[in-house]
Amino acid sequence: MVKVLIVDDHETMRETFAKTFLALEGYEVVGEIANAAYAYAYCDRLSPDLVLMDICTEEGASGLDAAVEICQRLPQIKVILMTAFDEISYVPRAKEAGVHAFVYKSRSLAFFAEVAQKVMNGERYFPEEKTIPFPKGEAPLTRREMEILRLLCKHMTKKEIGAELFISENTVKYHIANMLAKTGFPTAIDLAFHMISNGWINPKY
Repeated sequence: MVKVLIVDDHETMRETFAKTFLALEGYEVVGEIANAAYAYAYCDRLSPDLVLMDICTEEGASGLDAAVEICQRLPQIKVILMTAFDEISYVPRAKEAGVHAFVYKSRSLAFFAEVAQKVMNGERYFPEEKTIPFPKGEAPLTRREMEILRLLCKHMTKKEIGAELFISENTVKYHIANMLAKTGFPTAIDLAFHMISNGWINPKY
């Protein structure tokens, strides 16, 4: 039997996913929790084969952070991340975390079951990474620029961003200048506001 742990802050979603997996032959649900901060502890205690984990969970706990810990410390466990938000950085960050699949909650329950089966068979699934429409058109930002932009959206200063990414403050300024040139925004504040207000970056997760 494939043992499944479900991590989602909405009770109805947990119940829905539980019913879906219980209806599949060869699957059993061993746990349901609302807060990703406890995901590793539950994995360590229950030894699930598969974790279905939301990114935005109770009390601001990040499923991405929990996924990193599980993938590093319990690599035998398969992790599928999911979200209802169309956030631009989630897919590349999920790949970096080492998870096995990423699914938007807008997909059907049948699709979740299909992805779970593929993951248990050793496959991976990630949707195509999104591009961001800017006033100057779709400007591809580099991975480093996206990291800096996400931290800008968390209201971090250039000095704080440099410390977080182990780069100099001048390097941060250089990347910000490149982003502004690409996107056409006059200041970093304007760019960050555009990203947050349009839902492309969620500064909380």
